[in-house]
Amino acid sequence: MNKLITLAKTLRKKQTPQEQKLWNILRNRQILGFKFKRQFPIGNYIVDFACLETKLIIEVDGGQHNTTEAIIYDNDRTRYLQNQGFNVLRFWNNEIDDNIEGVYLKIVESLSGFAG
Repeated sequence: MNKLITLAKTLRKKQTPQEQKLWNILRNRQILGFKFKRQFPIGNYIVDFACLETKLIIEVDGGQHNTTEAIIYDNDRTRYLQNQGFNVLRFWNNEIDDNIEGVYLKIVESLSGFAG
C-alpha cells in the first residue's frame, strides 16, 4: 500500500482534540451539504480536511506550525495546493477551542458561493 495512504489512515486514528471537534462539524455533509474527507492525500501532502467538490482545504495548526521552518514548509505546501486549484483555510487550535462558531462561519462563507 502507498506510504502516504497508510500514514493518512494512521493520522485519522490519532486526531488532535481540535481536529476531532472540527470533524464533528464537517462530517456527514453538515455544512451546506458538502462532503469533507479527513487526512486526505493530495500530491505528496496529507491535508487535514478536503472538500473535493469545492476544492476547499481546511488545515488545523498547533504551536508546532509557528517555527520558521514550519512557516516556510506550510507556505510551500499552500502554494502547491493553490497551484492545484485549491483554496486553503487555516485555523489555529485556539480558534477552534475558543471560537468554533467563528470558524464555522468562515467555512460557510468559503462554501457559500458553491451552495446550490
